[in-house]
Amino acid sequence: MRQAKTFGSLITAMVTPFDRNLKVDYAKVAELAAYLLKTGSDGLVLAGTTGESPTLAADEKIKIFETVLEAVKGKIKIIAGTGGNSTRDALELSEKAEKAGVDGLMLVAPYYNKPPQEGLYRHFKSIAAAVSLPVMLYNVPGRTAINLEAETTLRLAEVENIVAIKEAGGNLDQITYLCANAPAGFSVYSGDDSLTLPVLSVGGVGVVSVASHLAGLEIKKMIEAYFAGKTKEAAKIHQGLSRLFKGLFVESNPIPVKAALNMVGKEVGEPRLPLCPLAEGPAANLRELLRSYKFL
Repeated sequence: MRQAKTFGSLITAMVTPFDRNLKVDYAKVAELAAYLLKTGSDGLVLAGTTGESPTLAADEKIKIFETVLEAVKGKIKIIAGTGGNSTRDALELSEKAEKAGVDGLMLVAPYYNKPPQEGLYRHFKSIAAAVSLPVMLYNVPGRTAINLEAETTLRLAEVENIVAIKEAGGNLDQITYLCANAPAGFSVYSGDDSLTLPVLSVGGVGVVSVASHLAGLEIKKMIEAYFAGKTKEAAKIHQGLSRLFKGLFVESNPIPVKAALNMVGKEVGEPRLPLCPLAEGPAANLRELLRSYKFL
């Protein structure tokens, strides 16, 4: 099962479109997935952090998976966000996602209950053992209050179907250590758009991106340029996109990217509470930013 770049180099962490009543708009889900397929994405993460997973019910998540699978018809990798802080619930959702036909799973580190590293190891290993799908770990200590330490990740990398990690801890030293010591075929992805190029430079294979909702083709061009040895070209693209990367995180993700998509005509609705729409001032700044990139 294990192979390098199992999921491709550019994966979009897709937002979940809602209608005016904040119900999942499945038609818009399909429409957005089809759009991202055409703008450079090799894969989509559904019902992840950017997809507002904490406020999605399990049945909504499964229907989102099924809707996108039908929309893209095997032309792009579909990764189901099935992680959580209850091992039992995450395992059950992972089994259902596998039955739905997804290509892989993304499992976020358990949040709030702050398990020790051994608990993290057992959590991920038990879920991976319950499915035959390739699994991507997701380390995002800024949201989970726990860091999946490099040594724990390397232990988990020995599990046959744990094939990748999305590293969103912002610690380039930890990412470098993982890239240097991971077994063959275990892929390290940047979980931060602004660190994509640095992560590639230390051995990463790509990014799980938010900005690719808007600049997918440019981000893909940057990645391809880097791997083609055109490092100056890649750096120039990265530099050009840096203001966009920063602007899409002026508030908790996915508040800004949803606002941006609505502004450019990709209607995805507002976020569900406890997230809320972008405030008037930051929204005006975001609109100007989009204009400067000619998205408007």
